[in-house]
Amino acid sequence: MAPDAKGNVFITGAATGIGAATTKRLALAGYRVFAGVHREAGSLASIRGARPVTIDVTDPPSVENAAKVVAEAAGGDGLRAVINCAGVIVQGPFELVPPEEWRRQFEVNTLGPVHVIQAFLPLVREGKGRIINISAPTARVPVPFMAPICASKAALESFSGSLRVELGSWQIPVVVIEPGGTDTAIFAKADSAAQAAFSVADPAKVALYSKQLAAVGKAAAKQKLGPSDAVAKTIVDAVAARKPKRFYTAGSGVAIFNVLAHVPASLRERLIKTAFGLG
Repeated sequence: MAPDAKGNVFITGAATGIGAATTKRLALAGYRVFAGVHREAGSLASIRGARPVTIDVTDPPSVENAAKVVAEAAGGDGLRAVINCAGVIVQGPFELVPPEEWRRQFEVNTLGPVHVIQAFLPLVREGKGRIINISAPTARVPVPFMAPICASKAALESFSGSLRVELGSWQIPVVVIEPGGTDTAIFAKADSAAQAAFSVADPAKVALYSKQLAAVGKAAAKQKLGPSDAVAKTIVDAVAARKPKRFYTAGSGVAIFNVLAHVPASLRERLIKTAFGLG
């Protein structure tokens, strides 16, 4: 590790969105960042202090190889943090989401962090570091037509809670961060995938949901999305903290989820229906 570096950090999903913004902030803050990318590194290669590392979080051999690359480069210093930022959104009526899309959702959002943590845990232990998992408010407050992403993030948060106790013997913090609505390409990709699924689904079933989908689309168009950098700042704070909190929220629109999480279920469901135009 360079003499002036604060520590080594590995982050997945570093090429775009929140991952890219976090990589830039970490590098500027003086960390040496191993930036996990699935395919193209994009602009990351030009960031001083960031080194792209190829990884497919759904493929354990790829993850193991990435861990070996980072271990060799870290040279015995270990990792200050592992940040599981890679993610996808699968959306649409439950009835119309193909099995392979359900599988893709959990392979990236839930099993991906499992594979990464298993492979990189020795480096975290060596560096007396912490694990940071990027979740979503819908893990606690599920919403209609987003069942796959809600379920995958709920599983990730449950896993994080269990892992936190397991790793307590080594004083390894496990942090969950829930970003609010963020202006990234992930939503456009999710919409394209949903439209592709609708195009091959039973037209009669698709027609059943036409009014609901129109209402949800109208509600979504009103959503205000915040910048990725606002979330990146919170992630970097969690990396830097001497004693990080178990749970952080960041970005736009999280406050309403915090409120909804504590109201009676019947009232919460009525409020969600109204918000999505499904009342």
